[in-house]
Amino acid sequence: MSRVGRQTIQVPEGVQVNINENNFVVVKGPKGELNFTFDNNIGIKLENNEISVTRPNDSLRLRSLHGTTRALLNNMVIGVTSGYSKILDIKGVGYRALLKDEKTLVLNVGYSNPVEMVIPEGLTVEIPVNKNTEVQIMGANKQIVGEFAANVRKVRPPEPYLGKGIRYRDEKVRRKEGKTAK
Repeated sequence: MSRVGRQTIQVPEGVQVNINENNFVVVKGPKGELNFTFDNNIGIKLENNEISVTRPNDSLRLRSLHGTTRALLNNMVIGVTSGYSKILDIKGVGYRALLKDEKTLVLNVGYSNPVEMVIPEGLTVEIPVNKNTEVQIMGANKQIVGEFAANVRKVRPPEPYLGKGIRYRDEKVRRKEGKTAK
């Protein structure tokens, strides 16, 4: 039995969970609304503000889906209650970020032209006042937050010699020694 899939998910106050036919689950909360269609062979039940996930047999496919379904449901409940966020730091001389039109993130990271990125629906991006080298990405959907943060980081990944580039707040960049003189 899956250790992750066996655990029940506690539904906090103010969160509504609707499980429709064909395992279409809608989770509503203070931070927004998320929905997802899970596999029909996995059983999802809501009883006494607890969500439980079951599987009918121990086939390899259902065993792999069991824990994944429970983890995705838990991420949905956490996302609509507290939300997810990623913080990116920009290191480098003249490197900075700014918001244009609340829907476009503009990155000046050493290229000849600034890089403009459209912010996906459901995300909020903030750049603190007087600190244009920090980008905060927040949203209810963990997957979209992580994917957009990875795309921003991909514009200029940190390089190992000087450490310049865009990195996650908790990321450790291994520094290399440069050339040595004879």
